[in-house]
Amino acid sequence: MNKPQAIVIGAGFTGVAVAYDLAQRGFVVTVVERGPFVNGTSGRTHGLLHSGARYAVDDQESAIECIDENTLLRKIAPQVIEPNGGLFVGLNDADLAYRGDFIKGCETCHIQIEEISPQQALKLEPNLTPDVKAAFMVPDGTFDPLRLALAFAASAKALGARFRLFCEVEGFLFDGQGNVSGVRYSDRAAAKTVELHADMVVNATGAWSGEVAALAGDHELPIKPTPGVMVAYDKRLCQRVINRLFEPGDGDIIVPQRQMITVGTTSFEAQNLDYIPVFEEQVKLMFERGVELIPAIAQTRERGAFMASRPLVDSGTTGRSLARTFKCFDHKVKNNIDGLVTITGGKATTLRLMAEKTVDLVCQKMGIDAVCRTAETPLLSYRQYYVLPDVEA
Repeated sequence: MNKPQAIVIGAGFTGVAVAYDLAQRGFVVTVVERGPFVNGTSGRTHGLLHSGARYAVDDQESAIECIDENTLLRKIAPQVIEPNGGLFVGLNDADLAYRGDFIKGCETCHIQIEEISPQQALKLEPNLTPDVKAAFMVPDGTFDPLRLALAFAASAKALGARFRLFCEVEGFLFDGQGNVSGVRYSDRAAAKTVELHADMVVNATGAWSGEVAALAGDHELPIKPTPGVMVAYDKRLCQRVINRLFEPGDGDIIVPQRQMITVGTTSFEAQNLDYIPVFEEQVKLMFERGVELIPAIAQTRERGAFMASRPLVDSGTTGRSLARTFKCFDHKVKNNIDGLVTITGGKATTLRLMAEKTVDLVCQKMGIDAVCRTAETPLLSYRQYYVLPDVEA
């Protein structure tokens, strides 16, 4: 019996996780990516392993997804995660007024928190502002973005998945009924155009998923790409993730990563996803907000400013009001175009869950009875991706 064939477009977090899950369930998988791994949003994240506490008040579905997947990723991919924890700190009366909602929200979302005194917070993080009036410990962590993606990619490759990097999808192939039957892509390294057929195509291109879906004739995918600017500084001024004790806003997170920290982020809308400038006024705002939490930033060299575009599902609101959960679209139901599924939204922390739900849908559509095992199966080392031989077509 021939194995089912699947193509995944995109080698960011979601794409590599989908490839791994598909391969585990018996699919022959080919991943097509127009650049290297984590070429888009995934490679520009600040690397925060969310505890979900940030969303526990206003977006509890996302909060629960985050804490559950946070726990799982620590078990299956410990080699790419720093389980350093985090702090939510309040600095003024407005922050203190948020305290009650924060405690209640975390309890509802089963996020374990511990309130500590300002003195204890300053002992844990001596560079924190002495203006701290309230503090909570939360199970945040950090991860290395490239290594996280490569751990999933290596595990998929070990199961036979093929990765075609620097190959940009230019269009879809269709059968006689107008359903998707594959992709046509430009292989930049070989300077040739390739047609690749499959039983199912998964669009996992994140903020670009609307543009890719449009190539198949769906011009109404409800995705609102929402970029944000982050600024890195050249000293590790904290050991834990530092969050402002308030509803999500600009510049309210400081994430330690190796020997530096990153302050993030802003939130705005953009039209051209392939060129979004890093606005100087937003860099200045990140500096000002960062100094409020860690005054020593003022004496620290800026290492660089960068931008990432979140693939948020449009719920009719804007910016910070958009939910951080994900959605899987069956284009057969949505536009009567079979053979194509799109997954978008979500967080880096929820990549495994997003893949599970996507592959559940693919299997359901194809009448395949195969159980997801990614939650209990440890990933291979990210180093294995470059050790394993490439799978030929």
